[in-house]
Amino acid sequence: MANITKRDDTYRITVFLGNDNSGKQIRKYITYTPDKSLTPKQIEKEVQRQAVLFEEKCKKGLYLDNNITFLEFTEKWFKDYAEKQLKAKTIRSYRIFSKRVYAAIGHIKLDKLQPHHLVEFYNNLKEGGVREDVKYRGKIDFKELLHKLKITQASLSQKSGISEFSIRSMLKGNNINYDTAKKISESLNLELKNAFVPVENKTLSDDTVHHYHTFISTVLSTAVVWQVILSNPCERVKPPKVAKREAKYLDEENLDKLLEIIENLPEKDEQNKVMIRVLLFTGLRKGELCGLKYEDIDFNDRIISIKRNLLYLPEKGVFEDTPKTETSIRDIPVSDTIIQLLKHHQISKSQKQIEIGDKWHDTDYIFTSWNGLPLHPDTISSWFRKLVKKYDLPNISIHSLRHTAATMLIMNGVPLKVVSSLFGHVNEITTGRIYSHVLKSVNKMTVAIMENVMSGKKKKEKEKHS
Repeated sequence: MANITKRDDTYRITVFLGNDNSGKQIRKYITYTPDKSLTPKQIEKEVQRQAVLFEEKCKKGLYLDNNITFLEFTEKWFKDYAEKQLKAKTIRSYRIFSKRVYAAIGHIKLDKLQPHHLVEFYNNLKEGGVREDVKYRGKIDFKELLHKLKITQASLSQKSGISEFSIRSMLKGNNINYDTAKKISESLNLELKNAFVPVENKTLSDDTVHHYHTFISTVLSTAVVWQVILSNPCERVKPPKVAKREAKYLDEENLDKLLEIIENLPEKDEQNKVMIRVLLFTGLRKGELCGLKYEDIDFNDRIISIKRNLLYLPEKGVFEDTPKTETSIRDIPVSDTIIQLLKHHQISKSQKQIEIGDKWHDTDYIFTSWNGLPLHPDTISSWFRKLVKKYDLPNISIHSLRHTAATMLIMNGVPLKVVSSLFGHVNEITTGRIYSHVLKSVNKMTVAIMENVMSGKKKKEKEKHS
């Protein structure tokens, strides 16, 4: 119930909205001045009506004033904007960022937030020991423990709320995050410090600090558009400069080596072999590759249509999303080699489906788990990482195959506009920025070609006049 206080000829209407993170009561208030032509009874009735309307607005989050804190506004921004406009992975990243941001500036009123508050926060982020994403590694033999307790990976997954993929990763000795380690420990009635050991805790990178700046700036830009504040203080702050990193790719020699390795892999790696080749020949992102369905392949005209992205989040599992940007929705012409690979893979899948029988799930995805369910996008990444290490290839990731494909096209004279379209970039500028190092090499080659052309013309002129 709103509180009404009379002050001379005005009324102060106050609404209480619970407590903030520090336990302080959250209050919203307005001052109402009644029309002088109203009678005392009419004024009393109108004040009550204004109080009910104001309270309703506050509870629905429709009332914003200069007293709103960064935390209060950001929570409204998540609800009214982010959850409707942004992708799930972006929202999750911003939610992770918000914890530290709220602790630092969440209590500051939006119109009081100044550049120096942000500078102090960014400087604090660069200090050692501030990371929340410390990784943990098991210090006991979990395989032996699960065997002793007669607990399966599936039952541990169900009890802890952690995916089987993460549990398998932990059992292999890979690093896991704090939340995962904590939930597994609690599920097995173990203390975290007795079950896991933290891996080295480094400072946050300039790139990560820049992501924090982007998050805060995005929120405050919306506050400007919604006319809660006049300007965005982030525009008056210089975040840490992020060092430009060149895209990693395979040169021709190592590309040939990879293709030879793939060719000689055993039959059990058949699906992975096809996936690597498709990535190299199309430049797809791994999420786009995992999201491919047979309906996306025009086997006659040899075209692959990119319509969806397959992603993973701990709270959602593997799920479908729209491609990264609008330009990522595209048609890619492919060679007959790729079409034949996909046809052969389809036959192999049909044979596996017969062998598995009732356990098979018909999802229509081209690349799937052993039982036909959607493939976790990190599965191919993990497999490829081991392949690179085993055969002493350059230290590249699965995404480097996309960079390799683009580099080979640019080096062989394919126009930047065409590469941009094939790879789903927003524009040619984006493509040029990513592959600026390649363009420099191409420019040097162009100079040599021009020299040869002009030298040839000069030689012909001499022969003509001799």
